[in-house]
Amino acid sequence: MKLPTGTDVAAAAARIAPYIVRTPLLRSLQLDEITGGTILIKPEPLQKTGSFKFRGATNSILQLTEAQRAGGVVAFSSGNHGQAVACAAAAAGVASTIIMPSDAPAIKVESTRDWGANITHYDRMTDDREQIAAEFVAKTGATLIAPFDYAPTICGQGTAGLEAIQDAMALGLVMDDFLVCTGGGGFVAGCALAAEKFSPKTLVHSVEPEGWDDHARSLIAGERLANPPGGSLLCDSLLAPIPGKMTFEINRRLLGPGVVVSEQDVFAAMRFAFLRLKIVVEPGGAVALAALLSGKFDARGKVVGVVLSGGNVDPAVFERVLH
Repeated sequence: MKLPTGTDVAAAAARIAPYIVRTPLLRSLQLDEITGGTILIKPEPLQKTGSFKFRGATNSILQLTEAQRAGGVVAFSSGNHGQAVACAAAAAGVASTIIMPSDAPAIKVESTRDWGANITHYDRMTDDREQIAAEFVAKTGATLIAPFDYAPTICGQGTAGLEAIQDAMALGLVMDDFLVCTGGGGFVAGCALAAEKFSPKTLVHSVEPEGWDDHARSLIAGERLANPPGGSLLCDSLLAPIPGKMTFEINRRLLGPGVVVSEQDVFAAMRFAFLRLKIVVEPGGAVALAALLSGKFDARGKVVGVVLSGGNVDPAVFERVLH
């Protein structure tokens, strides 16, 4: 398995720059006061399609051959990766099919369909989405754009981390730590590769919801461990069953200890982001901020980067959070 590098992340940044939003690096004096640190916020809800996933999807589709474009693309996703692939494919004139769980938030399903994608549903608890995708590829010749265990996806997603590193340095700051919302591990792997190459003093951490803490446990064990069944579905964008093979080979070498947060931590972070930062963040996109606000990551005396990874929250869920 040939693993990508920080140089590949930099190449991805140059490749996708004309197509993505370079999201800003934000500060909050109140967040600094609460945590005792200097906190740098990377707000990916401001990205096209409302999440960092557009970065990886764009980098992947821009590297397709003409024959692959003609055959179309397929992805499996609970929503954010699906929306991103559908949008990037539409911009490139490529047909897309997205395999989505039947319990995916309606807002994500509708948005994916709005980009012209064909949608196939599956049961998250009983069906194997990777097998469904493999069968579709075998039948149609489409190219699979994997959500995390795929070098072009990892490198594209890591451009958010590279931007944060560059913008921090422009402020005269070097991040001691960088907290990244983590599902399958592609985003945090890409950010870790960027840090290794361009900010080696920065330690990158995975942040996960309780019940889906496979990275935190796997990093301790030194091997890939799956999540047990029955976990909360609140953070729908982070519900990968096990760390990816490629992502774990990167993450086991580069990441610091993982952080795990509760549902109440996530709700508090979503409220803080809305009321204080004026940013709408979905549950999975708020876990890194939740790690700071809850004190489960100690930021005292440190410069800490934190990603808000997505803002595609179901309205009914957001109403629960606010009330």
